[in-house]
Amino acid sequence: MELGFSKWVLAFALSSWLLFSRAYSVEGLRGNSKVRGVNLGGWLVIEGWIKPSLFDAIPNGDMLDGTEVRFMSVSSHKYVSAENGGGMGVTVDRDVAFSWETFKLWRVSASEFQLRTSQGYFLACYGEGCSISATANSPSEGEIFYIERNNNNQVHIKLITGAYLQVTVGNLLTADYPGKPGWDDNAATFEMMIVANDLHGDYQLANGYGRHQAKDVLKKHRNSFITMDDFNFLYRHGINTVRIPVGWWIAFDPDPPAPFIGGCLEALDNAFSWAQAYNIKCIVDLHAAPGSQNGAEHSASRDGTTGWPSSPDYVSKTLDVIDFLASRYARHPALLGIELLNEPSSSLVPMEVLVPYYKQGYEIVRKYSSTAYVIICQRIGNADPIELYQANISSHNLVVDLHFYNLFDTYFVNMSTMDNIDFVYKSRAAQLQALNSANGPLVFVGEWVNEWNVTTASQTAYQDFGRAQLEVYSAASFGWAYWTLKNDRKHWDFEWNIRNNYLRLGKSTTRKIYDKLVLLGLISAWIFLV
Repeated sequence: MELGFSKWVLAFALSSWLLFSRAYSVEGLRGNSKVRGVNLGGWLVIEGWIKPSLFDAIPNGDMLDGTEVRFMSVSSHKYVSAENGGGMGVTVDRDVAFSWETFKLWRVSASEFQLRTSQGYFLACYGEGCSISATANSPSEGEIFYIERNNNNQVHIKLITGAYLQVTVGNLLTADYPGKPGWDDNAATFEMMIVANDLHGDYQLANGYGRHQAKDVLKKHRNSFITMDDFNFLYRHGINTVRIPVGWWIAFDPDPPAPFIGGCLEALDNAFSWAQAYNIKCIVDLHAAPGSQNGAEHSASRDGTTGWPSSPDYVSKTLDVIDFLASRYARHPALLGIELLNEPSSSLVPMEVLVPYYKQGYEIVRKYSSTAYVIICQRIGNADPIELYQANISSHNLVVDLHFYNLFDTYFVNMSTMDNIDFVYKSRAAQLQALNSANGPLVFVGEWVNEWNVTTASQTAYQDFGRAQLEVYSAASFGWAYWTLKNDRKHWDFEWNIRNNYLRLGKSTTRKIYDKLVLLGLISAWIFLV
């Protein structure tokens, strides 16, 4: 009798340990598991570094919206400068170029541009013979300049009237050069230096090609970059969720405001259908808000500025987009959650703007669904995600999204293989443990990648780094999602990592539970046979 009782106690203990060693599960996922996800980045929100070839055929493709340029007179060797960053006149009198001498392009056509100063003013000239000033707050016809280039990056700049700009004896910039200048050392010829050409997003692509050609380019991309076969691949490798970045203009499909191109909504509908066919769930992630929440290309910023937090109208329009997405997909069986905003900037988006937005966005989703997860993203930059736990946004099916990269910070530059792995096991794990234990939202590592600054790393080193991240990020109470499914840079490409054995996912959570049950049965049988 005593031996039999002991066997039952041991069997119960083993059952408890095996079946309840997982502390969390996500409602709606197969097998009551957590999110094992992949981001569909670069598909419905364009990021040129993911697929650079999308931009190859744009004329003057190095002069896209947001490109930073400087102009130096070839005759005086002085730089064009907007004094104080704008608000007054323009001179050509600087020997060294800094911010006042740097202008951001707003592209009108392949050869027509508006020039924005570091303080947000536009260069303007009204009528032949005028002096150029930097006093316009918004661009109009008077702020359009034609830029003619030769093969040596020399340029002529002229007005719509045909008058060419030149440097005067008094170092002013005026529109009164007589006739058409040649490419010698004359007062109307400038050397154009491209300081930065970093923005390659939806705005740059659409405005770069023009509406008609951009429509063809994007239609081909959306129909081929992600297909149903990709969902089959994800299903076969144990992925149960896709996080799908979208831009605010999707709510205006099929005819969004210029320069954005319709067609995203049809593609997103397709993704939901494919996901349902393979029992995969979808997180719809608002990656780009009106005005941009971080100035990056993936938020569709025109020139790197961040206008979203300072505009109540932009915030209101963003909530309308959340309402559109929630109303459209709340009842779809493939929906897992809606992410209200991707990567708001910590330096530019204050909590007093972000928290009310998150609270209102949460209530909008709840208007259509009592169960869909509402995901709020940490601020990128110098911000601790614990601030979102202290904001008291909600307690029901709320998730905080963290993005973990051993990149983009000088802290990681000189780290060795073991330094990176130790950082994941110690710092990342400690942060996740603390947030998991906090009384608040679930934790989601919504972006991470099997890449680092170790330039000579072997395949084994990559495997070890990937294994460390998978082990640690799998402890997040909501789960993780890799950035991204497809990428021109192979180590960022989830599919490439899997096919080439650089990333080993191991068994899915569902399979682990099955294996535990099998093991439990074997152990119990052994106990009673002894």
